[in-house]
Order: sequence, then structure tokens, then C-alpha cells
Amino acid sequence: MWTQGWRDRTWSQLDSKWDLIVIGGGITGAGILREATRGGLKALLVEAEDFASGTSSRSSKLVHGGFRYLKNAQLKLTLESVGERERLLSQGKGLINRLGFLFTVLKTDPMPGWVFHLGLIIYDLMAGHWSHRSYDALDMRELCPPLTTPDLRGGYRYFDAQTDDARLVLRVIREAVRDGGTAINYAPAIELLRTDSSGVCGVVLRDAAPEGDGRTIEVQAPVVISATGAWADKLRTQIGQPARLRPLRGSHLLFPSQRLPITRAVSVMHPRDGRPVYAFPWEGVVLIGTTDVDQGPDLQVDPAISQVEAEYLLEFVQRVFPEQELSFEDVITTFSGIRAVVDTGKADPSKESREHVIWEENGLLTISGGKLTTFRVMARDALHAARQRLPDRKAFDRHLPVLDPVFEEADFSTYGLKPPEQLRLYGRYAADAPELLHGAQADELTPIEDSPYLWSELRWAARAEGVHHLDDLLLRRVRLGLLLPSGGLAQMARIRAIAQPELGWNDARWESELERYTSLRQRAYQL
Repeated sequence: MWTQGWRDRTWSQLDSKWDLIVIGGGITGAGILREATRGGLKALLVEAEDFASGTSSRSSKLVHGGFRYLKNAQLKLTLESVGERERLLSQGKGLINRLGFLFTVLKTDPMPGWVFHLGLIIYDLMAGHWSHRSYDALDMRELCPPLTTPDLRGGYRYFDAQTDDARLVLRVIREAVRDGGTAINYAPAIELLRTDSSGVCGVVLRDAAPEGDGRTIEVQAPVVISATGAWADKLRTQIGQPARLRPLRGSHLLFPSQRLPITRAVSVMHPRDGRPVYAFPWEGVVLIGTTDVDQGPDLQVDPAISQVEAEYLLEFVQRVFPEQELSFEDVITTFSGIRAVVDTGKADPSKESREHVIWEENGLLTISGGKLTTFRVMARDALHAARQRLPDRKAFDRHLPVLDPVFEEADFSTYGLKPPEQLRLYGRYAADAPELLHGAQADELTPIEDSPYLWSELRWAARAEGVHHLDDLLLRRVRLGLLLPSGGLAQMARIRAIAQPELGWNDARWESELERYTSLRQRAYQL
């Protein structure tokens, strides 16, 4: 799947008859493709950039029930999120992992601690199990020694979950393709096709892959779904609809775990504005997030953190973990994502609803908003909205799992991997895990520096995961661009030795890609 030559084979089949076209290769589009293929539809997913290159590789990495949404009385969203979190934890072992949270109560908090305790009771009742408890300040410091703020009054423990968001998108898309779906990246929909009655009946695609020649093709289907998130208004304006979305930017800082040695998430109401912010261990580093500011009309594919946002997050870190004496010099990487909410004109962006919306306008069905955790709910709602125009008015089985089962009982001990390492590979690669392991060469089943990624994962991604640019490989497939202080540049000799032959790039192409990657990382992933 997605080995050399796959793109030309896929392109040659695009003029087929399709039941459904999905525009957008993030988690929402991936979920729609997956549910459509399970329903027996002939479905096509197209993505203008790389799979998960937008918000779905720049999220806060949390699969959570939306505890903070209870504050805004978004009960439906929280209930859906809690249910989907539990399903993903059950079905996505090794990819979605339970994460303990410490919610700290500070002297500066604008609300009393009992309000949050009440919210946690509701949160646990929604999940169907009791997992929270309260602690005094001394116990909180025993659970998290770096939590040395003198403002600490106590706190609460509860549980959510975390994931590698880009790998989740890749797994969902690949399971859909294995089940009969088609997905192609670097294929922007440059125009919507219209019938005589002005209804949308397809798209014009352009081949934007670097090895492509800019060729275009018309692709038709009775249903076209836009799952482009914050970019949805760009398509909607093509059919004469006014903009309705408010793009918001959420930015993050990544610190070395040695500088902030925490084993669970720490959530705090920011002393400046009372917004919940957090720090938690992720893939061998510590992630600090997130902001919530207006992005404005410039919807960059690779947005960057602003100085104001960086200072906001560092203020939280220095206030809560003062004895760590963290500064901007300790930051490994930054990343920012753009999420969409419906613009209701609220002065505070954080008060806008995070519930997803669906609009059907002149034959174009748009789904936007929502969150990573509820991608399956969003996918099914979109397909239900389009059901009247689908063949045989397809019904979709709501009892099927979100992710395909993987066979954890397979024994790969001969490769020298420990059970947690095996489970991690199964979670990320599912049915592809055996082939990834069989294809590993000598010394490739070892970690890349301090990251949890193996050199064999790098080889597999270059060989079979639709990589067209070096940033596809290092920012979304193996995430070295986020996890290593140099973004992988210090390991580039070995990365090149493994990846270049698998990708089939000549030396000139490699050097061009390295220059592109270096420039991108400096522009959008560093302070």
C-alpha cells in the first residue's frame, strides 16, 4: 500500500464512478472515509497537502472527554467525548493511552475548588466509573515533586488519555484503504463541479506532488463532503456562501523531560485569565499547552507561535514549577494548530462552542468544528446527513469498532522487543506491524536517540506510507521534527542512508528536500 508507483496507479483510476468524495485528509475526513467503506460505498478522500498536515498533526495530543467544556455547559459534547474516549482506549491500545491528570487548586484561582470537584463528579458519572479523588497540597507535591508553587492549596486526580494524533489519522486512513477506500495526498480540489441546477456534483483535482506535472482531472460523485476544518469557508465561498467560521490558533511548547520530570499531566487555571492550561509527558518530552487566540484571515498550513503566546505558556510553567527555573532556552520545539469554531462574535474565543456543525448548501455538505476525540461521531453524522443522496440510502452499523482489531497475541520476541514496545508498534501500525518488523535491517529495531521511534519505523514510512516531502517523514510519520532538539538534523546522515533509497530520490532531490525541511522548521517550529 502506497509504495513506489502507487500515485500514478491511483491517479489513473480517479475518473471512475464514485459514491462519495471527501475533501480533507485530517481526522474528520479519515473517519468519514472509514465509515463509508464499512458501509460498502466506493469512497475517495483527497487532501491538498499531506495526510494530517493541518490541525490533525498539531493538536494537543489529548483524547479527552472535554472536562473544561462543562464550565460552558456543553454537556452533549462532553458526554459524546467521554464515550468516544472510552471506546478508543479499549480499541486503540498502544496508540491511545490512559493519562493521569492532577488538577491543581491555587490561591489565585477565580473559582473555588469545590466547583471543579462537582465537575469531576459529573465527568466520572458520564464515563460510568469513579476515578477521581482529592488531595491536599502535601500529597499533590508527593505525587508531582516539581509542583513547587507556593500558591498550591491542593487538587484533584482524574484520568483522560493521549495519542499520537498524526499516527491515529494514518491508521484510520490505511484501514479504510485496506477495506476498499481510496486516498491520495497532495491533490487539492481547485474547483467544485456544478450541475445545470447549480448543485455540486464533483471536483477538479490538481496533482501537487513534487514529482507530478500539475495535471488536473475532473472527478464526479453524487455526494461531496468538505471536511477541511478551518479552511472550510474557502470552498463554501465558491458556491456563494458567506464565511461562518472563526479560526483559532492553539500553540504549544515542548521541553526536555529531564528539565521537567513529570509522570502525569498537571492542569492549572492560568493565573492571568483563568483558562485551563497543562503540562504532560508525551513521547519522551513534556508538552505545554495550549493557547486560544484568533488566527485571523491568514490560514497558513504551517502557523507559528507568537511571542505573546510563548510568554503566556512560559508564565504558567515558571509559576507552577518555579524551582525548575525553565526558560525559553530550554524549549526543544514549538508547534501551532488552527481549529475552527462557528463565529458567534463572543469577545473571548474560549467561550465559542466546540461542538461540530454540518451545513448542506447547494449540494456541498460541510462538516467543521468538533474535536479529535469525537471524529467517529462526526463522521457518522456527516454520512447520515448525506444519506438521501447515497446509493440505496445506506445504513451504517453503529456497533462496529472505531479501529480494526489487532492481534496482540502474535509473538515478536525473536526481534528482542519488550511487550510494551510490541504493543506500541501494534497500536500505531496495526496490520502493517508484522511487515514493518520483517523489513527491518540490522540494528534498526533500536530507538532513534531519546525518542520512542525505531529506525525500522523510519524505513517503513519511507517505503510504504505515501511520503512526498521530507517534512512528511519527520514531522508526521516519525515525529522526530518535534521530539529531537535539532529536529533530526544531527541524525540526518543515517536518516538519509535509510530513507533516500526507499523514496527513490536522487541527490539533488534530497538536498532540495533538506533545505525545505530546515527552512520550515525554523519558520514554524522554533521560537
